[in-house]
Amino acid sequence: MLLVLGTRNRKKRVEIADIIGDLGLELGDLTAWPDLPDVEETGETFEANARLKAAAFAIGAGHWALGEDSGLVVPALGGAPGVYSARYAGTQHDDAANNAKLLAELDAMSDEQRDAYYICTAAIADPSGEIKAVVEGRCHGRMLREPRGQGGFGYDPLFEIREYHRTFGELGAAVKHALSHRGRALTKLRSALRSLMI
Repeated sequence: MLLVLGTRNRKKRVEIADIIGDLGLELGDLTAWPDLPDVEETGETFEANARLKAAAFAIGAGHWALGEDSGLVVPALGGAPGVYSARYAGTQHDDAANNAKLLAELDAMSDEQRDAYYICTAAIADPSGEIKAVVEGRCHGRMLREPRGQGGFGYDPLFEIREYHRTFGELGAAVKHALSHRGRALTKLRSALRSLMI
């Protein structure tokens, strides 16, 4: 059975495939449907956006689809960047600009005020667009004053896991998948996928 991953981001596709690729599903992504438009993230929550994406991609592709919305939450910034994480500086997926804006906003804050967490909400929709499962994963850490590491994407080089004293940009893929918000969400999704797609 084909599960369409609702992304055109190669790094995100690889990350998702690393986590659920052993379930025996055929995994595709949106590059196979170049005319399928991106879903406008009009939801005010990560769950709302995940549901919108899963339903739209499932209907558009005619297959089961996974939609997810994820981002970074910094309580000291009132929850920002939140659902606007990918476009925080104005342009979608401009990691350098997003990181620069976040660092500027955190500049005057103490280390104690730099607590943050990543959140990922993932939804599965059947080919008719009906949502069949929704899960959430979170990963807590803190934001550094300068990036470390070349791995990951988004805010990963700034996001430090305290217990490891490493950023997501420094951790290897296996460790990151075990700790990350996306890894935790997709691990919860595994049992739902097994029961839904047999």
